[in-house]
Amino acid sequence: MGELDPGFKYEVMREPGGEQLKMCFSCTGCTVSCPVSEIEPMYNPRRYIHQTLVGMRDEVLGDEHLWRCVQCHSCYEYCPQDVKVTELISVLRSLSEREAKKGRVRIKNPLYLFENAFAESVRRHGRVHESMVIAKHIWKTKGLKGLMEFMPLGKAMFFKGKISLFAKSISKRDQVQKIFEIVREGEH
Repeated sequence: MGELDPGFKYEVMREPGGEQLKMCFSCTGCTVSCPVSEIEPMYNPRRYIHQTLVGMRDEVLGDEHLWRCVQCHSCYEYCPQDVKVTELISVLRSLSEREAKKGRVRIKNPLYLFENAFAESVRRHGRVHESMVIAKHIWKTKGLKGLMEFMPLGKAMFFKGKISLFAKSISKRDQVQKIFEIVREGEH
């Protein structure tokens, strides 16, 4: 266990989505209702809340299972304190990304890389360019060997018209890019 950071909970509560953190009284409703925790016992929303409250910053932000939340909002229905657990998990992910960029945390889960490739595709084109997202994710997780292994499937999907080599952008992608800029400004 790393050092405890008593200010961690306040840092989380200053972020949009983290305001209700201290309202949690550990009823376990979020974890019991979570379909991910049912199949992946290491993913436990209540544990993340508890660790955040006691200041276990490094343990929370470095936990590879943090990226398993599928944003289904089942926890919303069960939380009697309106903690908005899904938004809280997003706050923790954002903080984890910021710390990773500074070299303080290492994100081990490849879902993080996929989400970044997905978001970058939407930012650039206003929509998802599936083949580029897949290629970037494979490159970052498995390198050239992974790309070569994917080639036969990619080729088959291309010839069946399931993926395109070239991105198709929406007509008003500048509006989508503006949304990304506003979100980035809010993070600083």
